[in-house]
Amino acid sequence: MKIPDSGDRVLPRGRERLDLLDVALFVRAALLGNVSAAGREFGLSGAVASSRLAQLEKLLGARLLHRTTRRISLTQDGEVFMTRAEALLDAAAVARASVGRAQAEPQGRLRVTMPSSFGRQHVSPVISEFLRHYPGVSVDLRMTDQLVDLVDAGIDVAIRVGALKDSSLIARRLAVNRRVLCAAPAYLAARGTPHHPSELAQHECIILSDQRDWGFVTPAGALDVRVSGRLATDNGEVIRDALLAGFGIALKSTWDVAPYLRSGALVSVLDSYPLAENVAIWAVYPSRVFVPPKTLAFIDFLAAHFGDPPYWDREPVEQG
Repeated sequence: MKIPDSGDRVLPRGRERLDLLDVALFVRAALLGNVSAAGREFGLSGAVASSRLAQLEKLLGARLLHRTTRRISLTQDGEVFMTRAEALLDAAAVARASVGRAQAEPQGRLRVTMPSSFGRQHVSPVISEFLRHYPGVSVDLRMTDQLVDLVDAGIDVAIRVGALKDSSLIARRLAVNRRVLCAAPAYLAARGTPHHPSELAQHECIILSDQRDWGFVTPAGALDVRVSGRLATDNGEVIRDALLAGFGIALKSTWDVAPYLRSGALVSVLDSYPLAENVAIWAVYPSRVFVPPKTLAFIDFLAAHFGDPPYWDREPVEQG
C-alpha cells in the first residue's frame, strides 16, 4: 500500500482532522491481523503504530480493534469503518492520480473479479507481470463463477465471458470467444458423428447450467435444437473433464479446449453449421465520469496479452 502524503487529511466531523496515514495503517493492520507488521510497511515502530491507531479510535469515538497478545480483530464498529476506510483510500488515490505527474502512474488497490477457470488459465499466469510493470498498483483478484454486483461489492473491473445483458455498466471487448461443438474420438466411434444439428437430439450432450437450447445458422435459416443429457453443471472444467473421458458432446470455448483440439484428444463436430450467437470476452466496469488509471492499465494489459485474434486461436486447430 502506498503511504499517503503527510498532508492527506480530511474532516470526519467537527473541526478534528482525519489523517489518511492513520486510515491506511488501520486497514493494513486489520488485513494483516498485526499492528507491528502493518507499522513496518509504513516505516513505523510497533509502539508508534499502536499509538496512532489509538488516536484514530479516540478521534472517531469508537473502538475499532480487539487486541490480544498475538492478534487483532475488528470490532463491530471496526467492520463498518473498514468498508468506508477502503473507499476513502481509493478515492484519495483516484484524486491524486487525476492531476499532474501521477496521471501516467496508476496507483492504488485494484479489485477484479472473473470466472475461475478463465482466470486461472489466462490471467493468473501473467498477473505478476502486470504488477511488476505497475509497482504502484496492488490487486485483489477474486475468481468466482457467481455474477458479482460490481457496485455493491466495490469491484473496479470484472472480466466476463459470453453475452452481456443490458446494464448500466461500461463494457470493452477484450477478445473474441470462439466456440465449437466437440467430443472425444472414443465417444464418436461409439455413438457416431452428427452431420446435422438436428441429430444432436439423439446424442448425450453435456450441458452448462440450464443452456439446453443450442442455436445454429443453417442454409434453411436459424435452427434451435433442444439438447438433453445426464450431466448438467455450472462448472466448465467439469464439462471438459467429461468430454476428455468420452462421455458426450459439449459446446466449449476454444480458450478452454484449444490444446486438446490441437492434440487430437478432442475433435470438433458440425463445423459447417455456425453457432447463432456471437459471444466475447469483456471487461466491464461501473459507469462513471472518471475511470481510474489503474483500471484502464489493467484492461489495456489484458487486451494486449490476449491479442487479436487471441493467442489460443492462432495455431491451426484440428477439425473433425
